[in-house]
This record gives sequence, C-alpha cells and structure tokens, in this order.
Amino acid sequence: MDAALNELGDYLAEKLGRTMLEWGVDRHELTLRIKRSEIVKVLRLLRDDVQCQFSCLIDIAGVDYPERENRFDVVYHLLSPRQNTRIRVKLETDEDNTVPSAIGIFPAANWFEREAFDLYGILFSGHPDLRRILTDYGFQGHPLRKDFPLTGFVEVRYDDEQKRVVYEPVKLNQEFRSFDFMSPWEGAHYVLPGDEKAESADEAGDQ
Repeated sequence: MDAALNELGDYLAEKLGRTMLEWGVDRHELTLRIKRSEIVKVLRLLRDDVQCQFSCLIDIAGVDYPERENRFDVVYHLLSPRQNTRIRVKLETDEDNTVPSAIGIFPAANWFEREAFDLYGILFSGHPDLRRILTDYGFQGHPLRKDFPLTGFVEVRYDDEQKRVVYEPVKLNQEFRSFDFMSPWEGAHYVLPGDEKAESADEAGDQ
C-alpha cells in the first residue's frame, strides 16, 4: 500500500510543481501540504485526473495552533472509490486571510466550510452563505479555538417575564476548583483528608 501511495505522491508532486509545499506517507496515509491560494486547482486535479479520481469529499476540518503566525490548518479528506485510496490535503491560514471555497468543485463543502467558520472563524471566499451552522446566530466567538474560555462569554436562559430567550454574561457562583492530581501512593507532602486521626495516633505512640 505504501509503495502505491509514494508513487501517487511522486506523480502529484510532478503535476502540481511549486503548488505543493511538501508531501509524505505516514501510517499508510498520503498527506499533501499546499499553498492556500491553490486549493481549488488542487482539488480539481484530484477529482478529475485519471490517476486520482478522488470524487468524494469526506470532510473539511480545522485545527488551531495559536502559537503559529498562521494559526489554522484547514484539512481536506478525500476518497477515491475507483482507486480505493484516501488522501489528506492541508493548507495554512490565519484569522484575516480567506481560503478559496471548494463548493465549485465539491458542493458538499458547503456545510463543512460553514462549520469551520462557526467553530474556528476560518473565512472562505466565494462561499454563497457563510454563516453559523452549529452555534446560535448570536453566539460570541469561536468555541474550538484553543484560547476560547471553557465557560464561554454568555449564557442563555428563557426569561418568563419577557417571554423570550435572553443572553447574559456568564456568572460563576464560585471560583474554579483547584484539583490536586497527585496519587496518594506517590506520597503526598501533606496530610490527606481523613488521615488526621492516624497521624495523631502515631504521635501518641511515639510518646
């Protein structure tokens, strides 16, 4: 299997030239990393080329690396039923630069791109209806970003007096708990809850 994937990788590297930044085979999967602006060209080649025939778009996913200048990866997963092969295509982008929409090549990209926009804030140029799809239209922020707070920014409740749903800033009734994950078998450097009596008995015995 890896031999066939390496052969396909060499073929695509020759066809795509400088459009492809790098490629590799890992765990029996072929991954291409390409220039952001060339995604439509690459997807069209993968769909139409007789050596590829990746006619099925399985998914478009986002990945957040906040420490990078281009913090997002956009990852496309494709399937070729004719070749019985899968391929992964990656590109990098940030919060401001747009990624060309893949809807013209794969209409199924519509909801996938909306999901990436909703959860990560990734922008797709040429998308006919780029709006939220999983969160509410009044939702603030993008919940799968690494810097998004676990509590969110607002909470939603139904107000019986106003007879409608209202949004309010998150209110925490208590501070976050601080958990100690040290195993007692490793020997804690303090008295564990419930061990106070045992320690008192040891001190009495020493006397």
